[in-house]
Amino acid sequence: MAPSLTQSEFDLLRKLIEDDCGIVVEPGKEYLIESRLANLVTETGCASFGDFYLKAKADLRGPLRDKIVDAMTTNETLWFRDNSPYVILEEVVLPAMIERIKTGQKIKMRIWSAACSTGQEPYSIAMLIQDACRFRGGGKVTPANFEILATDISPSALFLGMSGRYDQISISRGMRQDFRDRYFRQDGRVWLLADSVKQMVTFKRFNLQNSFSALGSFDLVFCRNVAIYFSMQFKQDLFRKIADTLNPAGLLFLGSAESLAQYSTDYEMQEHKGSLYYRVKK
Repeated sequence: MAPSLTQSEFDLLRKLIEDDCGIVVEPGKEYLIESRLANLVTETGCASFGDFYLKAKADLRGPLRDKIVDAMTTNETLWFRDNSPYVILEEVVLPAMIERIKTGQKIKMRIWSAACSTGQEPYSIAMLIQDACRFRGGGKVTPANFEILATDISPSALFLGMSGRYDQISISRGMRQDFRDRYFRQDGRVWLLADSVKQMVTFKRFNLQNSFSALGSFDLVFCRNVAIYFSMQFKQDLFRKIADTLNPAGLLFLGSAESLAQYSTDYEMQEHKGSLYYRVKK
C-alpha cells in the first residue's frame, strides 16, 4: 500500500511535474498526484512520496521521469474530436490548400498535430486529406503533397500512435463508419489502420516547453485541449512560438472550449458555420 501524500511532498512533486512537462497541478488537487503516482511509488520501493521525489529528481530525464510524465498526462482523445474543426478542414482549409498546390504556389503543405496523444487526431487529418485528394486533387494533388508531424511528450502514447492498432473501444469513439470501412481492417479484436494513412504521419517525442526551431515551419497547427493544463505564462509563450513557426496566413486550431483571449494578439479570428479558428497575422 502506497503512503499518503504530505503537503510538502505535494509542493515538491507539483513543481517537478510543471518543470518537466508544463502541466500545472493546482493547490487542492493533491489527490491527482497521489492517485496517479501511487503505483510508481510502490513499484520503485520508496517508503514515501518524499523518497520518490528524491529518486525522480536524481533520475535526470531517465526512465522514471518518463513514467511520471506518462502517469500525469491525460491521453483523452477520440477520432474527429468535436467535429467542427474537421468540418472547417474539409470544407475550407483543404480545398484552399489543394488549389494552392495545383496553381504552383506551394509544393508541400505541412501540418503539425501538437500533443497528438495516441494518434487519433493526426490520423483523422490524414484520412480527410486522402479523401480530399481523391475527390478534389484532379490527379495533380496527392497525399504526398502533405506532411503531418505528430508530437507528444508521452512515450507510451506515441508508441500506440505509431502502431496504428486500436481496440474496439478506441475505434468506436468518434470514428465515422465510412472512414472505418475505407481505412481500417479488422484483425480479431484489433482494428489496423491502412499503411497509406500511417505513412502520412511522422511521430516524434517533443516537449512544448522546448524551442520549436528544429521543427520547421507549418501551414496549419492543431494545438487542441492541451494548453488548458498550462500556466498563463506558458500559454502566452506557447502561442507566440506557434505564431513564429506558422507560414504567412498559417492557421491554428484550438479546442472547442479554448480561446486566445488574454494569451495572444498574433492571430485574427476566423469563423465557419459558427466555429472558430485563427489565422496568424503575417
